[in-house]
Amino acid sequence: MMINKIIKTRSVNIEFKLTDFEKNEIENKIKNYENPRAVSIEALKIVQKQRLWISDEAILAISDILGVSAIDIEEVATFYNQIFRQPVGCNIIRYCDSIVCFINGYEGILDMFEHYLKIKSGETTKDGLFTLLPTCCLGNCDQSPVIMINEDVYLNFKKTKILTLLDKYK
Repeated sequence: MMINKIIKTRSVNIEFKLTDFEKNEIENKIKNYENPRAVSIEALKIVQKQRLWISDEAILAISDILGVSAIDIEEVATFYNQIFRQPVGCNIIRYCDSIVCFINGYEGILDMFEHYLKIKSGETTKDGLFTLLPTCCLGNCDQSPVIMINEDVYLNFKKTKILTLLDKYK
């Protein structure tokens, strides 16, 4: 369904342009690879870092600069859970919902995040500051439960630390 939307969008005149910074970064990455398709994930990350998410128009712009079909870029974007295809908050809170984190109490932590942020998992706060997302593993099972905010990982996390932690990211 998303692929059809991208194809339809292609025929509409849309005022969307990559910034000079984004173009330069992507072009610099292209120089490191024989095939521009190999730059797809890097290009998506470059654009997302500036805009927080990847719109359909961004898919088309990346497609144009790489000379790769929009469908190919969309496939890469939807395969990786770190690429956001809809708007997210400025701070992404990821909680590990693996069996190990479950055994060690992630559900109580999730409940507290939902209570304090007044959102459910998968949602973004009204002020656009936080998005709360599950992830299947953060790779620190021996120190669970684990949460990650943006690039910061918090091990052996206790729900009593939530308010202090949220204040750090406001």
